[in-house]
Amino acid sequence: MTAIRHEFTQFPPSFTWGIATSAFQIEGGATADGKGASIWDTFSHTPGKIIDGTNGDVACDHYNRYPEDVAIMASLGVDAYRFSIAWARVQPQGKGAWNEAGFAFYDKLLTELESRGIAAHVTLFHWDLPQGLQDEGGWLNRDTAYHFAEYAAEVARRFGNRVKTIATHNEPWCTANLGYGNAQFAPGVADIKQSVQVSHHLLLSHGLAMRAMRDVASSAQLGIVLNQWPAHAATDSAADIAMAEFEYSRSVEWFMDPIFKGHYPALALKVHGDNAPDVQDGDLAIIQGKLDFMGLNYYFRSFCSAEVPPRQPENKLGTTDMGWEIYPDGLTELLLKLHADYDLPPIYITENGMANADTIVDGEVPDEARIDFVLRHLKAINDARLQGVDVQGYFLWSLLDNFEWNSGYAKRFGIVHVDYETQKRTLKHSAIWYRDYLVQQRADAKLEQAA
Repeated sequence: MTAIRHEFTQFPPSFTWGIATSAFQIEGGATADGKGASIWDTFSHTPGKIIDGTNGDVACDHYNRYPEDVAIMASLGVDAYRFSIAWARVQPQGKGAWNEAGFAFYDKLLTELESRGIAAHVTLFHWDLPQGLQDEGGWLNRDTAYHFAEYAAEVARRFGNRVKTIATHNEPWCTANLGYGNAQFAPGVADIKQSVQVSHHLLLSHGLAMRAMRDVASSAQLGIVLNQWPAHAATDSAADIAMAEFEYSRSVEWFMDPIFKGHYPALALKVHGDNAPDVQDGDLAIIQGKLDFMGLNYYFRSFCSAEVPPRQPENKLGTTDMGWEIYPDGLTELLLKLHADYDLPPIYITENGMANADTIVDGEVPDEARIDFVLRHLKAINDARLQGVDVQGYFLWSLLDNFEWNSGYAKRFGIVHVDYETQKRTLKHSAIWYRDYLVQQRADAKLEQAA
């Protein structure tokens, strides 16, 4: 294993070190024990929707192999595991009867985590809407927000005293813009007006769910997970600057402003024009509310060019296997801007990682590029922390190679390699590095406390 040399970044002893996954990407068990279909089951079985023609029926078979996967987490020494609940597994139609066998799976998973001393961080919705609700209009139907609140309350009632945090949504920007804006993700709709309306219903469902979970009075900290990026103009042209300003407004501010300020950003509303959402009286008061934490997912910046074809950044760090620019400085910039613009709760970096073209070589999986990626982003986080941003944890994406949405199994984000034919797990160099890095973090923290 090639040594990676970087300045070692020391985090406080209380800092949470975690790993993350999502239900549809790893669980499999698509119809097991009464689980209902989700929109991603439907989408992945629709010809032409998934680049490599695969589906999530088996994925990493985590539904059956979760004890092995939790044992791997324990061997890495992580404090915390962020995962999502498949709504259709616990409520097959998204409303009506609960599926006790589905809840039993998550009960067993939580028991396994508890036995290993790993804190659970739960996400309620990571894009896999029950197909039964989609058949009634999905997130375009306002009623879905109320069904979501009922589901959130039930999860909080059952598990709220056993988990550290509950996030309502993972990356609602993706649900709205990729699911309804360009049809790249399920349910596969390309309609900007619908996309903007869906974003409002997602935010409304967040606010309703927060209230419903507060009523249950569990001990879990409650929040939301947003994917965000700084937006940079490619040049100083008026067109590029305007594009960057709108991009930041429609993506970051579009979700942050309603939650923290009680209104939508003026610039995005103006540009959306007739596509602006139908907002009913009282909606924004429901959306705006106290968060116990905010999750932030960061992968890249937005580089905005009005030229045709668009101008590309002159980047010395290259791109990931997804074609995404590696730009760790953007994470520091983003955190500092959010800190300046909003009254923020504690922040967790709930996803950060890279797709890499990993292969097994003599029984090992060398992925030093991923180690370099993570180290650079940890330094970026610490740079923001040292300037006053309250970042309390980091969740590396992802534990396992998995079903990467419309890319299928062609893109590998895991620090553990998965052979999808045999389901064999192999720790990559990055997993071994992460384990050793955490050992060093804790050793240094003890020395600092003793001094």
